Parts: sequence; C-alpha cells; structure tokens
Amino acid sequence: MKPVHLIGALALTLALAACGGESGNGDAHVEAAGHDEHAAQDEHGHEEAGHGEAANTRIPAAIAERSGIEVAPVGSGVIADEHEVQGLLTPIDGRVAEVAARFAGPVRALRANVGDAVHAGQPLATIESNQSLSNYTVSAPISGVVTARHASVGGLAAEGMPLFEIADLSQLWVDLHIFGADAQHIGAGVPVRITRMSDGKTVETELERVLPGIATASQSTVARATIDNADDLWRPGSAVKARITVARQPVDLMVPLSALQTMDGEEVVFVRDGDTYQARPVELGARDAQRVQITGGLRKGEQVVVDESYLIKADIEKEGAEHAH
Repeated sequence: MKPVHLIGALALTLALAACGGESGNGDAHVEAAGHDEHAAQDEHGHEEAGHGEAANTRIPAAIAERSGIEVAPVGSGVIADEHEVQGLLTPIDGRVAEVAARFAGPVRALRANVGDAVHAGQPLATIESNQSLSNYTVSAPISGVVTARHASVGGLAAEGMPLFEIADLSQLWVDLHIFGADAQHIGAGVPVRITRMSDGKTVETELERVLPGIATASQSTVARATIDNADDLWRPGSAVKARITVARQPVDLMVPLSALQTMDGEEVVFVRDGDTYQARPVELGARDAQRVQITGGLRKGEQVVVDESYLIKADIEKEGAEHAH
C-alpha cells in the first residue's frame, strides 16, 4: 500500500482546485469550473451521484497526472495458466573437465587461477617428471572458466592427480522443482521464464525434459531447461525462480489485476469519462498472476484506471462518508 498521506494530499489538492484557494493550482480550478455547469458538485468539486447512480468522483487531468493515476483501454488478450516454481543452476554434463597430471613430480609453474577464462590447448601448468627428470606441460582440454585449482607451485603432483577443474558456462541447466499434482500436467516443450534473484534479470526458454526420478531431498519432480549465460552472471549453484506457462486462453476482455478494487462487497474498476471516474461493478472470469478476464460490466475500449486505483477508491469513500454526515 502507498502511504496514506498521498490520499490526503490528493483530497487537499482537489479541495483547493474547487474552492479557488491560492495554492498554485489555478489551472486545475479553471478545469473544474469548465465542467458541465448542470452537473451537481459538492464543496470539493466532486460530482454528486444522484439517487441510484454509480459512485463517482471528478479529478482534473493535471491532478490525476501528478498523482500517478493511469488509464488504459479495456481490450482482448490472453490469460495464462502459469505455475511459479524455484530451482538451481547447474553446469551441463559433458561441459566440465578435470585437468590431471600425466606423470608424478613436483609442480614447477601454474598459469591459471580460479575464475580465469581459458581456451582449449592453453598451457596451465608445468610439472617435472620424476621418471624423465624433464618438464612437461599440462594444457586445458576445453575452453571455459577455471572453477577449481588443486595444486600449488613446489608441491608434488601424483600421477593422475587433478590439478584444475574447467567448466564451459556459456550455457547452464536450470533444474526446476515441481511438487504434487503440478507434475502431472507440466511437460517438455512449454515456455518458461527464468528470473535471476540477484537483480531480477529474466530470460525466456522452454522445458526440455521432465526427469524420471524424484529429487530425494525435496521429494519433488525435476523439470530441466537450458539457458544462455551471455553476460556470465548466471552462476552455477544459484537459486532462481521461474514461471512455467502450461496453457494460454484468449479472452475478449481483460484488465490488469491492479485495476480491481472492492467496494461494498463488490469487485469494481474505475472507468474514466473525461475528468469523471465512475466505480463500475464487474463480473470476473479466469485470471493469472497479472490479468483477469472481464465477463460483464465493461465494453471494449472503455478507459479503466490501471495504476493508483486505490486513490480513486479512497476519494469516493471519503466523499461518501462526508455526505453521510
């Protein structure tokens, strides 16, 4: 919820606009005075609803803009059957390589540290062989990033001892954990949006497969996708959240969830006509995390408040309370 003082500020500005107070809002007062002279207005410049009429309020355009009130036309769209899940980033099998000593002997030089990007064939270490007493070079078998180093200069390397681990992190697996009945109707090929928790960056991909086993620790089914790591900021082992879209349902009319308010036990939206905002009861259908289908109460193209709708609600309720006294 936004701070309550914003509501008070809006009401005060409206009062000054209608009463002609010297507050620098003379332009708003002119707009209010220019409204239909036959419309009944209360002392604050709000149109009074007649008997049986829908609750409404009048807000000059300049004040609405400064208050952040935004409208959008009612139109068609798509309601998605979506599931929010969490998961982990992991390196792709076959893209991780260990670099080992071929012959036992002391380590004479190391040429890479953890985090360094290396390319296939790049020299990584020099070791003196105990058998031949000559130096040999250990090179990177693949291109990637050094994720581990197990040797130190002057130390002894046994034959076959791992010296480095290199991972190609240009792409990563995303293992998503799905619980209960959701696993029965989520399958390969459906779109999924992955969100990085550190900064909110998202990437679009699709599920490649649902693994046959159960993750022992979480008792969940694992669905796997692959993402590109173009900015090198997706880190293996990091937790991510994801939104899996199972199905999409086209609808004739819909509004954002932010447009909905509850008044007198009814779901309403606020329809703008000029400077007047009317509370309109609506009938609702399917919804997803962002949108809701409208099955009654609105016509296509009508301008509905989609941002700061709670300000309109508060203003109407304030005026209703004043009239009750």
